[in-house]
Amino acid sequence: MSDDRLIVALDVPNVVQGLELAARIGKAASFYKIGLGMLTGGGFALANELKQEHGKRIFLDMKLFDIGATVEAAVRGIAQYDLDFLTVHGDPQVVRAAQEGKGGTGLKILAVTILTSLDRRDLDDNCIKPGDIHAITLERAARALAAGADGVIASPQEAALIRALPEAAGKLIVTPGIRPAGSDSGDQKRIATPAQAIADGADHIVVGRPVWQAKDPAEAARRVVAELPLR
Repeated sequence: MSDDRLIVALDVPNVVQGLELAARIGKAASFYKIGLGMLTGGGFALANELKQEHGKRIFLDMKLFDIGATVEAAVRGIAQYDLDFLTVHGDPQVVRAAQEGKGGTGLKILAVTILTSLDRRDLDDNCIKPGDIHAITLERAARALAAGADGVIASPQEAALIRALPEAAGKLIVTPGIRPAGSDSGDQKRIATPAQAIADGADHIVVGRPVWQAKDPAEAARRVVAELPLR
């Protein structure tokens, strides 16, 4: 199986296209992300089939945010699927509720800090407090980890700073916004290459369009893995 530091985002509309893409990628990837956009297209069914029938690891990227009781109930239901990662927003009360919901399962709760598609202007539009975006991300990461998150989702530009936090010892850092050398940045604003993200402290990188939009997705995945530093 491929290096599981690479997580391929299956950003396609439905379970049929997701299975077709996973089949094209084959053994070149062993870890897949299924996001909110797939929810009405059979995302849970796809997650279950890839996990149970094909032995893949699954990152369910739902970015849950609600009152504690609702988050806890949602996570309790998701934990029954024996998946690997689940995202929630990094607000401490949300993280604590998610941890209650997962119980004794192996599901890892990952906290979203600041979305990698956002910059300071976006934060201003959203009435987020003034300050450097990296400093705010670092503060949110520390608070989420202190609340019990198993890891965080963060821009590769903050990975080294988060890894240095005392709260980050033994925790996971997963970085979207990864673009292999020569790739278009798309709608991501805080990006890095695969090698840079891992070197800066990320445990896993998430790559979407550079793989699934490629003429040969398996070869594209292999090229990303080839950029990663040796373990």
